[in-house]
Amino acid sequence: MAIEIPKDARDQAIASIQRYFDANMDERIGNIAAGGLLGFFLEEIGPVVYNQAVAEVQERLQMRVSELDIEVHEDAFTYWRKREKAGKGR
Repeated sequence: MAIEIPKDARDQAIASIQRYFDANMDERIGNIAAGGLLGFFLEEIGPVVYNQAVAEVQERLQMRVSELDIEVHEDAFTYWRKREKAGKGR
């Protein structure tokens, strides 16, 4: 599954890469080269970040699902107990 980002986010990422090169490298990087570097990172490293995020979401969902029985549990066979309690008050 290819990781793609919206055009506006891609443009901002390219500008950020260019800014990083201006501040930290001896050479400037052009728009095309920065776009290529971004594409490389998305293809090569993006899946690691994506898979980690999916694993974290799965863990959180599993925690919520495991608590579901507590949250929505309903006791069975309570009809007679409720009637007996109601009858004692009479």
